[in-house]
Amino acid sequence: MVGAVPKLLERKGKSRGGPSRLIEVDAWLDTSLWRLFHGLSRFWESVTILSRRMRVRGFSRWVTELTGEALTLGVAGFVVLLLLSQSAMKMTVNGLPQQADYSVLFLDRHGNEIGRRGILKANAVPIDELPDQFVKAVLATEDRRFFEHWGIDFLGLARALSTNARAGGVVQGGSTLTQQLAKNVFLSNERSLERKINEAFLALWLEANLTKREILGMYLDRAYMGGGTNGAAAAAQFYFGKNIRDVNLAESAMLAGLFKAPTQYAPHVNLPAARARANVVLSAMVDSGFMTEGQVVAARRHPATAVDRSVIQSPDYFLDFAFDEVQRIAATMPQRTFVARTTIDMGLQKLADEAVDFHLRQFGKTYGVEEGAMAVLDDNGGLVAIVGGRDYGLSQFNRATRALRQPGSSFKAYVYAAAMENGHKPTDVVVDRPITVGNWSPQNYGNSFAGRIQIQDAMARSLNTVAVQLSQEKGVGPGRVAALAKSFGVETPLRGDKTIALGTNEVTVLDQATGYSVFPSGGLSSHRHAIEELTDGEGHVLWNADRDMPPRHRVLSEQADKSMIEMMVRIPEVGTARRAQLSMTRAAGKTGTTQSYRDAWFVGYTGNFTAAVWFGNDSYKPTNKLTGGGLPAMTWQRFMEAAHQGIELRPLPYIDNPLPKPGSVKVAQAEGEDGQPVRARPSLVNNAAQKVLADLATLFDSAPVAATPEKFAATADAADEALARR
Repeated sequence: MVGAVPKLLERKGKSRGGPSRLIEVDAWLDTSLWRLFHGLSRFWESVTILSRRMRVRGFSRWVTELTGEALTLGVAGFVVLLLLSQSAMKMTVNGLPQQADYSVLFLDRHGNEIGRRGILKANAVPIDELPDQFVKAVLATEDRRFFEHWGIDFLGLARALSTNARAGGVVQGGSTLTQQLAKNVFLSNERSLERKINEAFLALWLEANLTKREILGMYLDRAYMGGGTNGAAAAAQFYFGKNIRDVNLAESAMLAGLFKAPTQYAPHVNLPAARARANVVLSAMVDSGFMTEGQVVAARRHPATAVDRSVIQSPDYFLDFAFDEVQRIAATMPQRTFVARTTIDMGLQKLADEAVDFHLRQFGKTYGVEEGAMAVLDDNGGLVAIVGGRDYGLSQFNRATRALRQPGSSFKAYVYAAAMENGHKPTDVVVDRPITVGNWSPQNYGNSFAGRIQIQDAMARSLNTVAVQLSQEKGVGPGRVAALAKSFGVETPLRGDKTIALGTNEVTVLDQATGYSVFPSGGLSSHRHAIEELTDGEGHVLWNADRDMPPRHRVLSEQADKSMIEMMVRIPEVGTARRAQLSMTRAAGKTGTTQSYRDAWFVGYTGNFTAAVWFGNDSYKPTNKLTGGGLPAMTWQRFMEAAHQGIELRPLPYIDNPLPKPGSVKVAQAEGEDGQPVRARPSLVNNAAQKVLADLATLFDSAPVAATPEKFAATADAADEALARR
């Protein structure tokens, strides 16, 4: 019996095994937690004792604190730099961009040579074969510490900042040669903080992946050097008619001086300025220790003389755009060497350059505007002139084809076109009143409303609220407006949101010229192009615009197009673009001004040409209240007045009276936005007369024996005939 009791208790314990096991687990947890916290407490106590032993006092404490803070800031700075470098590093995923292997000789529409692009410009010359004095001249002026830094020269940057501070302006740059190569290879010349950050990281990448000799050789082979040339080899051939290996010290100094401002110091354009710049280069070579004064004195006394290139003028912005178009056309062709006959008219190109440059020089400082752009299309969609900026040598960034800017009210043309297509008429009456779309309430200029008003008057006065009302109507809508603009030839993607009626979607200058060219064409597609014909080296036609481009098709009904022209022809006469009136024919167009006066536009057309003009700043800095009815309209008018001289005038379609009313155009008496009279554009001779005058100049410059009485009489008769046709 005694032995049976423990067994009985054991059986009873097993029968109550569940609660007992839970008690055991609870006890184990309590013990484990106690041991854990006790161990942590002992560990923390030991750390505290150790830290007390390592406590720094006195001067050492300040050193330790500063070192710790520096390490903390350094880690934070490294993370920031890593984030900033992402954009630049994405550009290097595929390594160095390869230069196009196309070789293109460009001709104007009359068959005259205007420039070259591609590898035809010149074959690269190994750095070992370049003249020693040329390499030294480049390093002395562009980057004296080139072989000492790793892409960014902080000492050179500090020196440049000090020099500029003493001079009170920018007289010396701080960019290294590697940074300039990074800009030329990967980036554009657009002035922005983002571009400078990417430039710095790309310079470091170039230094890590290329040798110094490779960087220098690539820079000398790719840098723009004026006259439509890229690379030192092409520049030597263009300016001096010789191989780069054969240039002397004076010619080397002149070539090295081109890197700073190729257009300003191009010897075929301004030889005195080029020689003065070459003298600065020679002084830099002496200052840097590359040569002595005795070695350069002969080059100072006998400066270089460039080959006369006055006959050939290179429209570089146009050539860059045309070269891209050639590559698109020839993408499926086996050939890589072409002769391209383009649509450009060099006479009109000169007029466009002069018109933009004139107004920037005359009014740029007054209105706080630094840049302008212009694109001109003929009645067949051919690009006859383009201005991508005020100076290609300073900036090769084409603001007419690549800069995305808000068009402001000049975009309303597509809104009104969609409304006319939806059944509206110019004389329809709408109510100009407050309107709210979601949480957005657009306002008119001056925060006033016109009440009941005809659509044509609302467009002439550029009322914002009416344009928004029309864009929100059933059958129109922001999406329909965006689709219509795309069908007109606007290639930049549009968001199609509720603010599209006020021109908040960015477009290019060429986009606007393309879209507006639909109106004078009778509602047909724009058919924009810069290449008329591509041939191979033997003259075989490979591509022809008339044959190979898709035919023009209708994108706007005749009735809607008629209504648009009837409305838009009133804008230069009674609306916001009175400075755009022409003396020989009626014109139509629309002004545009964006928020804070950052962009000013005028886009207009006649029966012969469509042109878009933009003024603004690369930095998006607001102008001094510049509006589309100011410099853009004045520039457009100055160009068109000259462009229509000596040609057959084509009237605008659907207009009963294509000629302006007598006495309605008073350009000379019109007041500028500063209250001063706007200077009338002086009359110019037509293209035929210009050619005759050029022949006369050549005749007078020739040897006396060549100027025979018979030749002089023939030239004089041609001059009389040309002047009689004015």
